[in-house]
Amino acid sequence: MIELFESDIKEENRKSSKGNQLKWKKDNIWYKADYLGYEGLAEYVISRLLTKSSLKMAEFVLYDLEEIKYKTQTFNGVKCTDFLKNKWQVITLERLFQNFTGSSLTSAIYKIKNEEDRLSYIVEQMQRITGLTEFGKYINKIVTIDALFLNEDRHMHNIAVLAGPKGKYDYCPIFDNGGGLLSDTMLEYPMGTELLGLLKSVRAKTLSHDFDTQLDISEQLYGENIKFHYTQNDVNHLLDTVGNYDDEIKERVKEIIFDRMRKYAYLFEKKI
Repeated sequence: MIELFESDIKEENRKSSKGNQLKWKKDNIWYKADYLGYEGLAEYVISRLLTKSSLKMAEFVLYDLEEIKYKTQTFNGVKCTDFLKNKWQVITLERLFQNFTGSSLTSAIYKIKNEEDRLSYIVEQMQRITGLTEFGKYINKIVTIDALFLNEDRHMHNIAVLAGPKGKYDYCPIFDNGGGLLSDTMLEYPMGTELLGLLKSVRAKTLSHDFDTQLDISEQLYGENIKFHYTQNDVNHLLDTVGNYDDEIKERVKEIIFDRMRKYAYLFEKKI
């Protein structure tokens, strides 16, 4: 457990569609507290399963579980090491587009009726602004992860690039997966509710309300750019070692992951 204070709280320019999650930074470590359910568990599990994928470690943020004491309360949450190099910063696609055009990227893409054209527009604009030539592949990796883990809080405020000195840009490690695995048990996906119905109700937010549509379009335009090799045994072992969440929550997370593994079996390099 770590005790954190008001002086450690950090306000970020990255917005959530569900309100403000408590975040702190201390000694080059970022901390996030659970806000609407088990976001920390989702961050932890998804990041650990990404280690069993074709992604390089530098391509995503790795989280550890942490109990956080703040004032009179104790929260479950996660921590991660600050990955920024000196004089580099994280800038969201929404903010970057506004800086260069004076208008909202979110508004611009939702004025486009066709989802394929929406994705093409995002990629073309980001490549024009940043000079990053494989932005379509980057987006494909993100929407693949979101479909596999049902991250329903992915939007232009939490897809980002790294901005460095002299106008340099780089791809940002994939972060902010806490909206996955039906983690919002307060507003959207209460515990004790029949899981199949909840799975059918989840909606994406990136360029379509349908995860499959986003994934299909990104694969058609930019190919398949990520594969996975974790098994059900890996998932069981990972969740069984978690001690600070109820068994009911851990069993639900397992069921969700197994359901998505079956649905997207083609993304796995070996039999699941």
